[in-house]
Amino acid sequence: MSQYVSRLGNSRVAPRIRFPGGFSGGHRKPRRVAMLSVHTSPLHQPGTGDAGGMNVYIVELAKRLAAINIEVEIFTRATTGALPPSVELAPGVLVRHVDAGPYEGLAKEELPAQLCAFTHGVMQAWAGQRPGHYDLVHSHYWLSGQVGWLAAQRWGVPLVHAMHTMAKVKNAALAEGDTPEPAARVIGETQIVNASDRLIANTAEEADELVRFYEADPAAVAVVHPGVNLDRFSPADGRAAARARLGLPQDAMIPLFAGRIQPLKAPDVLLRAVAVLLDRQPSLRSSIVVPVVGGPSGSGLAKPEGLQKLAARLGIADVVRFHPPVGQDELADWFRAASVLVMPSYSESFGLVAIEAQASGTPVIAAAVGGLPVAVRDEVSGFLIPGHDPDPYAQALGRFAESPELVSRMGAAAAAHAQSFGWDTAASATADVYTAAMHEHRRRARTHHG
Repeated sequence: MSQYVSRLGNSRVAPRIRFPGGFSGGHRKPRRVAMLSVHTSPLHQPGTGDAGGMNVYIVELAKRLAAINIEVEIFTRATTGALPPSVELAPGVLVRHVDAGPYEGLAKEELPAQLCAFTHGVMQAWAGQRPGHYDLVHSHYWLSGQVGWLAAQRWGVPLVHAMHTMAKVKNAALAEGDTPEPAARVIGETQIVNASDRLIANTAEEADELVRFYEADPAAVAVVHPGVNLDRFSPADGRAAARARLGLPQDAMIPLFAGRIQPLKAPDVLLRAVAVLLDRQPSLRSSIVVPVVGGPSGSGLAKPEGLQKLAARLGIADVVRFHPPVGQDELADWFRAASVLVMPSYSESFGLVAIEAQASGTPVIAAAVGGLPVAVRDEVSGFLIPGHDPDPYAQALGRFAESPELVSRMGAAAAAHAQSFGWDTAASATADVYTAAMHEHRRRARTHHG
């Protein structure tokens, strides 16, 4: 992986960035970045609708970039008329609301039709500024990439793009009954890969997928692991105190699902695994609580009560508790309170939730997909399970149920492992990618005009 920008998840060493053509990184970093997040506002509650890890990523990254003197203006679609055109999220971070389509009731699938209106709003905001206002465009997800492509060309600045998820990768590992990503998205993503000066991947595997599925230039792909807010997600005052605050039984086995309720995230695998476990060990029923914290989204919106019905069919409705999405501070308490977080996703570009849980001192049982093998240290901070058969998940849950000592031992290892995923490191590595993109963009412009 030497051609990729790399930061090893298990090391605290600042990332050493390799730049093509002997570039050493001693060049000017941007003063101000236009960040694009079309379909999900950084002000939205993660775990609702289309808001999830990407919202957290954008907010935390923008704040840490501002802390190292890179101003960030985040353009997002206005979803209510009540918000002002711009909101200061933090010093040096401005959120600009762009009118594009109706405020309410617009599904993510309908957003491509609003990209023209969104681009118009971005251009209007830019037109009111002095020339050279933005040094660089950083787009998140393919919808933003389409707008970023045009904006970067119009402004004569580099485009840095983060996929977050990819249609071809999702379609290659589709959950049963899930809807494939449309061809229009595949085409859109391919265009963005070709147009970007730099692509930021969460993991080395995602970098490989960009090259393999989209023929990205390996020299243009940078690997920067997302961070986690280690102040918020920490073991704090411990499991017992968190359980007391949330009204959970002190001595219970608590496997937690936290995230959007959709086939991709596979919360049904956890429920099926619990049913298998209780079938084998009926005595556990009186001491197990299974919280599902999150709201339906994506292809799960069509059947929001599907998971409740599954719990009833499996005969475990008495031990499963459904909770709506919660704020980040309360989410940290849910992580602390849990015996183990279960993440059986079919596809996960990184799996930020897994790092947040581990930082809170909780081990993780996760599917061995996408970035999860980077996020979770198998047999140290949790268990990685190949595939989505409930049986191995039930076995892993059984190990924690039989040995509460395993929960505390792996929980301590998990908290230590998560320490290497701070946002400061991620922001510093991202700034280096920006600097490289600007340097190369200027070099190309000189060659072109020369």
